[in-house]
Amino acid sequence: MPRKKTEIKKIENWTARQVTFSKRRRGLIKKAAELSILCDADVSLIIFSATGKLHEFSSSSMEDTLTRYVLHSNSVENPVQPCLAFQQENSNLEMLRKEMNDKAHKLRQMKGEDLEGLDVEELGQLEKKLEMGLSLVIKTEEERALTKINTLRRKVRVH
Repeated sequence: MPRKKTEIKKIENWTARQVTFSKRRRGLIKKAAELSILCDADVSLIIFSATGKLHEFSSSSMEDTLTRYVLHSNSVENPVQPCLAFQQENSNLEMLRKEMNDKAHKLRQMKGEDLEGLDVEELGQLEKKLEMGLSLVIKTEEERALTKINTLRRKVRVH
């Protein structure tokens, strides 16, 4: 049974995107190795993940391949310029870094840290959020305790 064709678009869920990246990266590296072996080609692959981590594969020396590339690109008079897609990805990366920093800052505030810049209204909003969260925790704790008590009562009745 053939697999369903995957729509090529950005995966919005961060965890799913990381899993897909990891699987596809391994597949891409495997294909690069196969191409190198089957066709006796020098293959080098450089991948930067969304988190900025470097992943690379080279069938021979990466330095030798890059040196050959630079010499070839200079002899063709075709200077390497960042493409629009790369610039867009950099922009997206910066936006995600800013969002991550904002979320980390809010988390520190939820922990009671880094409160210097908040005015009285913002502190009141933070207090309400914390109170709602605490009430949910207490409610969940009570429900689990009642469930445990009922389970224990049933066991006592059975014995």
